Amino acid sequence: MSWQPTNLPYAHDLESPAVLKALIKAHKALGQLQGLAKSIPRQDILINSLIFQEAKDSSEIENIVTTHDELYKSTLEIDKNVSPETKEVRNYVAALKRGFDLVRKHHLLTCNHILEIQEILEENNAGFRRLPGTTLKNDRTGEVVFTPPQDADTILALMQNLERFINDSEMSDLDPIVKMAVIHFQFESIHPFYDGNGRTGRIINILYLVLQDLMDLPILYLSRYIIQNKSAYYQHLQNVREKDDWEGWLLYMIQGVENTAWHIQKKVTQIKSAMAELKNVLRQNYKFYSQDLLNHLFNHPYTRIEYVQEALMLKSRQTAASYLNHLAADGVLIKREGRPNYYINPYLINALAQ
Repeated sequence: MSWQPTNLPYAHDLESPAVLKALIKAHKALGQLQGLAKSIPRQDILINSLIFQEAKDSSEIENIVTTHDELYKSTLEIDKNVSPETKEVRNYVAALKRGFDLVRKHHLLTCNHILEIQEILEENNAGFRRLPGTTLKNDRTGEVVFTPPQDADTILALMQNLERFINDSEMSDLDPIVKMAVIHFQFESIHPFYDGNGRTGRIINILYLVLQDLMDLPILYLSRYIIQNKSAYYQHLQNVREKDDWEGWLLYMIQGVENTAWHIQKKVTQIKSAMAELKNVLRQNYKFYSQDLLNHLFNHPYTRIEYVQEALMLKSRQTAASYLNHLAADGVLIKREGRPNYYINPYLINALAQ
């Protein structure tokens, strides 16, 4: 019988000298990101700006590929024929936001919450696996590399144990970043769902950092790092199962946290700079400038007249249209003709693309 997950905590001394040394750098990067994020007054701008990046990257790991243009256009609800890939990425955004709401409200991350997240992702309520037959295969060769638990009762018991490990601090005194890596390994090894395990697991990573107060906002996204180091990700997971190489896995994930924290700091700085630049343009040149208008343009890379009318609480649609058309005529926004017209904020698009 190949290796199988057992109840947490595992009886290992996981925090080796190399792991402890790596943790110092990761916590420093996280702390600086936390402070920088607080400097943006409307934090929903950060969530909405960055969440699509994570959703796109996380879905790409599962070979679900779309473009930023398709994604942003889909938020305008002007085209009912959204591609299946774009729809799946939109589901990821919704699942992550729902998970964040649940964690903030309950200060817990339970099996029921995880089930709800996966249900939003996959648009079904299949729940935990009840039928045998699931295997994990090498994408290139088709070779079975791991067979997760097959028995429904075993899967449920392991998930209940994982729930306790996530929420009960007395079960383990591991550093929370190490604990996040253990939780991710365990979840992916249980592989409790028929579909959506990878994306659900990456959402759990983010939510656990929020739960542990290492992040106020769900903006520490590891998917980009995993894409850049995809073969290493799967190899490290497998090395724990086959060689008990916890140190390699933990160092990989801790490096991912540090790498991603610095990357997101750069993104937040770029967004702040773009907001300041557009604010200056609007204040100097347009009598209709307002902070609400600026916030709206950074909450939504693509917008339309009705959305601006609602955001600014304007009585007239015509007034909202005149604002947007004026900005587009001056090259501040980019206007795309259609039914309806829509408008692109190039300041935000450029900041996200860097």
